[in-house]
Amino acid sequence: MISKEYRLTENELRKVLNRKKPFFSYVWIANTMQNKIAHGRCAILLSSKCTKGSVNRNYWRRKFYDISLFPLNNLSFDVVLVPKKGTILDYKNNEHIIEFEKNIQFLYRKIQEEYNSKIKK
Repeated sequence: MISKEYRLTENELRKVLNRKKPFFSYVWIANTMQNKIAHGRCAILLSSKCTKGSVNRNYWRRKFYDISLFPLNNLSFDVVLVPKKGTILDYKNNEHIIEFEKNIQFLYRKIQEEYNSKIKK
């Protein structure tokens, strides 16, 4: 699990969603906002529409935090991940797990490229 310093509180989450710069993959939307901290923070919003049951939701939340730990050290962005409409996740389906990992890594690469291009300017 990720430590609290890398997670967003509810108020910070609302702030990111209000002042967002979105990045898109096939299944996910990563809403980002630059912060003034040396490291990034993250959150994932999962509803019961896309994940049935608390065990399923907690699995995807843990998976997201595990994948996000390394990229957050290199970014000074707050990231909130939201699934697109119609997305259904099941932790028992290996295809969903592989696609989830690919999409998250893709989004972090896009955010990193955007961040690097801002530094060069």
